[in-house]
Amino acid sequence: MASPALISDTDQWKALQAHVGAIHKTHLRDLMADADRCKAMTAEFEGVFLDYARQQATTETVDKLFKLAEAAKLKEKIDKMFKGEKINSTENRSVLHVALRAPRDAVINSDGLNVVPEVWAVKDKIKQFSETFRSGSWVGATGKPLTNVVSVGIGGSFLGPLFVHTALQTDPEAAECAKGRQLRFLANVDPVDVARSIKDLDPATTLVVVVSKTFTTAETMLNARTIKEWIVSSLGPDAVSKHMIAVSTNLKLVKEFGIDPNNAFAFWDWVGGRYSVCSAVGVLPLSLQYGFPIVQKFLEGASSIDNHFHTSSFEKNIPVLLGLLSVWNVSFLGYPARAILPYSQALEKLAPHIQQLSMESNGKGVSIDGVRLPYEAGEIDFGEPGTNGQHSFYQLIHQGRVIPCDFIGVIKSQQPVYLKGETVSNHDELMSNFFAQPDALAYGKTPEQLHSEKVPENLIPHKTFQGNRPSLSFLLSSLSAYEIGQLLSIYEHRIAVQGFIWGINSFDQWGVELGKSLASTVRKQLHASRMEGKPVEGFNPSSASLLTRFLAVKPSTPYDTTVLPKV
Repeated sequence: MASPALISDTDQWKALQAHVGAIHKTHLRDLMADADRCKAMTAEFEGVFLDYARQQATTETVDKLFKLAEAAKLKEKIDKMFKGEKINSTENRSVLHVALRAPRDAVINSDGLNVVPEVWAVKDKIKQFSETFRSGSWVGATGKPLTNVVSVGIGGSFLGPLFVHTALQTDPEAAECAKGRQLRFLANVDPVDVARSIKDLDPATTLVVVVSKTFTTAETMLNARTIKEWIVSSLGPDAVSKHMIAVSTNLKLVKEFGIDPNNAFAFWDWVGGRYSVCSAVGVLPLSLQYGFPIVQKFLEGASSIDNHFHTSSFEKNIPVLLGLLSVWNVSFLGYPARAILPYSQALEKLAPHIQQLSMESNGKGVSIDGVRLPYEAGEIDFGEPGTNGQHSFYQLIHQGRVIPCDFIGVIKSQQPVYLKGETVSNHDELMSNFFAQPDALAYGKTPEQLHSEKVPENLIPHKTFQGNRPSLSFLLSSLSAYEIGQLLSIYEHRIAVQGFIWGINSFDQWGVELGKSLASTVRKQLHASRMEGKPVEGFNPSSASLLTRFLAVKPSTPYDTTVLPKV
């Protein structure tokens, strides 16, 4: 008998649907009183501790989720990914970001060829180039060493590397390696972003990394041409080869741009943009800033979780547990969002990266076979470091909508501070909130408790907290490059697990194409109107009205004049 087309047709899915009623009769106040349950709902690997006891789930729920994973052939799908089978069927591609951080002697095939030697060839090239650059041997057009790097790219070419860079900035070892250097990112085609990315930089001491696989990405290439003009206007056209390098596979266009093809670093079709931080996309600019040894530790941390994910039993497999619980929250309990709440300012760019990683991967409405999904898939991801988030959106989380939360804490601060006479250190003050918030969400506060505290009757409804709001907690031993790699890999594989269960393709992104194609039509109209005075035509009344209003204000400088940001 053929397998059902959709996971929702299976008995295991239906068993979980029937189980929801039993969970709705429970409250986390009662579930948390069960010491055996709390102990069972933990997992640990290499200093990463996961506690998911505050999920609206019992051990029976988890067992049913494991059966759902079996029905979805989760283990088989994971194995196919690691074997290089073309699980991205809509683009006929392997999905091998795990190869980017695999040991040198690993064997991971795509199209019958081991890709690991090729990956290491690029990493060796990055190592050599970054050492030359950081030693001062690589000089710019004026003979000065280059100490500033601007990485130009968008989407996965920006969010992942920015997350890692921000997390490393205050790590003592990484910070020492980065002394006297700056790394900035230019992503948005908004000229304000250009202005900010080059503010106070000297072209004579700046290296630009242009990140575009095809060297045709519209926003990236316009930004690259803008930065190129900034360099040329100051240093002359011959400076481009000394001040610009590329991460691309289109060597023809790289050369035509003026960049020496020898200074182009490759990546591959089997690396999706949002999974590319471990390729030259992230490794090159991060190595220029921190040195390759620091970045290699980051890659080793990611690789450790890759191995854990591929080989550990589901019962103790952190990414698998996380992915299954997310499916439970979204598709069965009906919670469409997830808050990512790191109690570490170093992780302030984690949530924006996971937004893309998760929502671009799993924001799908059809199965991998093209069947419309009769159930919800994907999550709305957002977040902010604690305690900032507590003074922003926690009100809604505590007394408004139910939003499952990921709390991420670190035992050892990157920058410990203690003031004599204070009750606790700054980090302990932060962590007091990390430990308190999940319990506040789980337990809430009852009218009876408020009455016992003699709260005025008219305020009882306003001060009542229903509780029973699910969360899970990560506790990391520290936050060095290694742990940052671990955290990245955990989220990457968690998201893949969700997609594997839902039966969708988590590795394509057709949803970004329509808006881009329509923008091309608008671009042509703007050019025709600006340069030839043509009226707005071919748009719906609303768009035509907006465009006409926009065009009514003439630009301060004609289109045939080059203008760079004034910073």
